[in-house]
Amino acid sequence: GHLLAFVRMDGAKVLSIDSSHNKARTAASARAPSGEANVANEVKLAFATGGKLTNLKGGLPIIVDGHVIGAIGVGSGTGEQDLEVSKAAIAALPGAKQF
Repeated sequence: GHLLAFVRMDGAKVLSIDSSHNKARTAASARAPSGEANVANEVKLAFATGGKLTNLKGGLPIIVDGHVIGAIGVGSGTGEQDLEVSKAAIAALPGAKQF
């Protein structure tokens, strides 16, 4: 998939730009939240994809009627904070699978 929209809050960490993209890409590709990959394969995952997939928390797929229609990736907080914000965003989408 390709990036359709991106928003960065004032004061957000610059490194979170790439990590949030990668979290969304991972969630869409895996059809599951990022951060759920087998930790033993984490380095292999990043290496094999040129760093484009990640095991960091904060990415969720947007699934409607069983189809992945997009994903959201949140960065700059702790993994748990990023996941909480992602869940809130998904909750605001009518018909989307909730996590």
